[in-house]
Amino acid sequence: MFSSFDSIKPALKKLVSALSEEYPYASLLAVEDDWRRWGVTQGGVVLNASGFGGGTGFVVRVFDSTGCAEYSFNQFSEEQIPEIRALLARRLAEQNQALGGFQPLPTPIPADDPAQLKKGARFQVDPRAMGDEAILSKLKAIREKALKTDERILDASLGMAYRCCRKLFLSKNRDLDQTLMWTTCGLSMLAARGQELKNSYKGFSNLGGVEVLDQVESAVEQVSRETIEMLDSEPIPPGEYDCVCDPDTTGMIVHEAFGHGVEMDMFVKDRALGKNYINEYVASKLVTMHDGSTVDEAATMYFDDEGTLTGDTMVIDKGVLKTGMCDALSAARLGVKPTGNGRRESYERKAYTRMTNTYFEAGSHTPQEMIASIDYGFLLERPSSGMEDPKNWGIQCMVSVAREIKDGKLTGKIFSPIVLTGYVPDLLKSVTMMGSDLELAGGGFCGKGYKEWVKVSDGGPYMKARIRLG
Repeated sequence: MFSSFDSIKPALKKLVSALSEEYPYASLLAVEDDWRRWGVTQGGVVLNASGFGGGTGFVVRVFDSTGCAEYSFNQFSEEQIPEIRALLARRLAEQNQALGGFQPLPTPIPADDPAQLKKGARFQVDPRAMGDEAILSKLKAIREKALKTDERILDASLGMAYRCCRKLFLSKNRDLDQTLMWTTCGLSMLAARGQELKNSYKGFSNLGGVEVLDQVESAVEQVSRETIEMLDSEPIPPGEYDCVCDPDTTGMIVHEAFGHGVEMDMFVKDRALGKNYINEYVASKLVTMHDGSTVDEAATMYFDDEGTLTGDTMVIDKGVLKTGMCDALSAARLGVKPTGNGRRESYERKAYTRMTNTYFEAGSHTPQEMIASIDYGFLLERPSSGMEDPKNWGIQCMVSVAREIKDGKLTGKIFSPIVLTGYVPDLLKSVTMMGSDLELAGGGFCGKGYKEWVKVSDGGPYMKARIRLG
């Protein structure tokens, strides 16, 4: 699939070996990237090959007794090794000079336990093999199907994107190689009644290829029906209600309510309240939260951008906050093990603690049982965006649909749009039921401070909780 690194890998190893002779720790990350996006709309077709993730390149990192230095570049030959060594030495010297004699605490040296790994991408239909013309033809056919579902459907548009990347990580004791592919698609439909316009959107994702379009095609009727329903929606009376969250809404709560709040680089900076609540109850005993790559979704990877092997991190265990997610440097500063969450937007950007696949565990109830247990409340569906305040545990999210529940039954009445707010522990401690089926989705990206975008997925089961809506 990707092979350009194979010929220069011996030289890359020589670079790491040379740096390891000078520094207690040295590593190299090489990224080989392929990205493409297609779209079909009323206005025509879109084809974008500019790329996500920064393209193909390298970043070296070294640690000495006082700090850490990095250097990124997009071309490499063995003749460049002396130049790279000199540049890194100069950067460390400039950093020390900038301290003006101040001696900070020593920067911990990351662990470098021996590890070797090579894993390849898994997919059924390779977008590159299928080709632009065939993909656009398939998207057009799905769009035409959507337009024919109801005379009130005014427009439909689809967008599909994929990223396939190979990453090599080399250090003195590690030789890691992974190739992964994710593909996402979004279907948006617009309905009209007189002068009134309403739209609906559904995202799709997989750890794989064009086979994601099978999901899209099978959901056309559902998205059309939901779009038509929106024509009868009205604003919701503000208040606190018993709610049933669909898996997508549960996922947004996981991501926004407790995901960013336990990214442990924020613990190092003392910018997250979660730091003070380790081994404390922060949620109902029905809530168990995970992050990691033991599930297959768009954010799955076998090692992170710092060469830490990934796995499963249990963040909350039956309501008790057990740990956070952390990159290698934050882990060293906090005296804990890294969790495989050190991620870069590209080889040119810094590594931060970032979520991957984040979700609540399933429970034992059905959605029907949850709805039947509510005297008056709402079924929340189709989240669109959210934000949180890790320092104060506040949350604010947008949800597209709230379906009214009265006397244990859906009435057919719909409210939209919805603002979901609250204090995170109050919301999570109010959870009284968890569904038996687990669903994750990874159609979006996550930024850190409105930048540093990486692919994530989130989800969980249907969930019943007490939530403030407006």
